[in-house]
Amino acid sequence: MARRSLSANLLHFLSVFALFHTLALSKTLKRDVKALNEIKSSLGWRVVYAWVGDDPCGGDGLQPWSGVTCSTQGDYRVVTELEVYAVSIVGPFPTAVTNLLDLTRLDFHNNKLTGPIPPQIGRLKRLKILNLRWNKLQDSIPPEIGELKSLTHLYLSFNNFKGEIPRELANLPELRYLYLQENRFIGRIPAELGTLQNLRHLDVGNNHLVGTIRELIRIEGCFPALRNLYLNNNYLTGGVPAQLANLTNLEILHLSSNKMTGVIPVGLAHIPKLTYLYIEGSSFKPGVNPIGMHKVFEVSDADFVV
Repeated sequence: MARRSLSANLLHFLSVFALFHTLALSKTLKRDVKALNEIKSSLGWRVVYAWVGDDPCGGDGLQPWSGVTCSTQGDYRVVTELEVYAVSIVGPFPTAVTNLLDLTRLDFHNNKLTGPIPPQIGRLKRLKILNLRWNKLQDSIPPEIGELKSLTHLYLSFNNFKGEIPRELANLPELRYLYLQENRFIGRIPAELGTLQNLRHLDVGNNHLVGTIRELIRIEGCFPALRNLYLNNNYLTGGVPAQLANLTNLEILHLSSNKMTGVIPVGLAHIPKLTYLYIEGSSFKPGVNPIGMHKVFEVSDADFVV
């Protein structure tokens, strides 16, 4: 037994050694070296002090740059992840990032980036995670973001984005998490988002959105995987349609601080997983009989508790 364990450990060591040996012999793609050095020049000293050498993937005894992850493709190394967050970098979004065509993760959250997301963002076809929350980014979200067909996580919350939420987001078939809260979006929430078969979390709270929930869920079979829906602190009107109960995977429904009125339909009580219902700050009337309910909702400042 001990001999088998020793052999397994030796095999693991040799495989790891072979991987590092391959990385050491491979050259970093010139395109990525150029792009990262341009980014280095634009981001300033807070990043520069940790980015030593000319090659972001390391070499000649130097480690890869902090926050840079590389992998080997054929005879070359390419940059697959770039994470530079919470270091107070200032300035516009570095357009050179869009030349890193093998990126799967881009994380610039909790900095002080300004200006728009460049339309060239659509070039990053392999990107799965884009995290730009907690910055000072502005203007509209470019429609080219809908070209990121591999995207699963999109974090754009806590910025200064304005304009309407682009319908092109509905072109992201793998999207699971969409965070757009705490911006300045106007207009209606695109009903086309309901066609996203894998979307689990949608947060558009704390914006300037209008319209009704009925408009949002008008597409038959919409939001089949949605678990969490945050619509709070907007200017939504109308009532809560009974069809909302068709979202059978809902666990959290946040409707607080809108201009909605009417009756809460009894069908909400029969959504199997719904646990939290927030409705404070709107003029809802009790429309259910608490005695007949089969679960407990957490509500605040409401006329009823079910």
